[in-house]
Amino acid sequence: MSRLPFSPSEAKAARLRVGMTPSQVVAAMAQLGMHRPPEAVHAWESGGVAPTETELFALADALWCPVPVLMARPPGTLYEHRLARQFTAERLAERAGVDPYTYARAETGHDWSGTDHQTLLLADALGLRPEELLEVIDRAGAFTGLLQQAVEGRWKAYVAPLAELARADERRVAHALRTLHREYAGFNERYMGHLVARSGDARLKEIAVERAHWLAELPERFRHLTGRV
Repeated sequence: MSRLPFSPSEAKAARLRVGMTPSQVVAAMAQLGMHRPPEAVHAWESGGVAPTETELFALADALWCPVPVLMARPPGTLYEHRLARQFTAERLAERAGVDPYTYARAETGHDWSGTDHQTLLLADALGLRPEELLEVIDRAGAFTGLLQQAVEGRWKAYVAPLAELARADERRVAHALRTLHREYAGFNERYMGHLVARSGDARLKEIAVERAHWLAELPERFRHLTGRV
């Protein structure tokens, strides 16, 4: 799962716009069934920790602002569209009439296998036309695929297409890809070094797990490096 998009500065700005203290924010959240101490608001606004999905939804309601304001960007992926409409993955799957696994595969694997009727239900729940929904899913899949190819190969060739997909400045994209390519190469160098040194299988598996986790977070890492968080 992608890291939850959340802007501490936008959250604080939203609170100040409505003239609420952290204590008043958590009091409003408590009325929505979300009980948290004022320290939680301070932690979110300082960037020390991000809220969970349900905390994000309650915070947006308490501050009388749309979720995308707290995300600091318009929704682009299926995951972000779901957050923007304040759905949990399970609830959205239910609205679309699909099992949670089918929906999760669309969100994280960019593979939608729903029927035309289920596509219509999902699009309607997210406030999109069916063709817009399918474009969101396909676009995210293309972006993730290109990004992984870039870090695994000659990253310079992918600057322009990724800049277009991400709607980001090419110079920022080039910087991000250079950094990510170097990080990915570091995993391979460590793995090969331990392989040559005949380290134990446990250490090789540990590096492989670290790399897999890094790859799973790759899109969000890219957005952070390009300032698209």
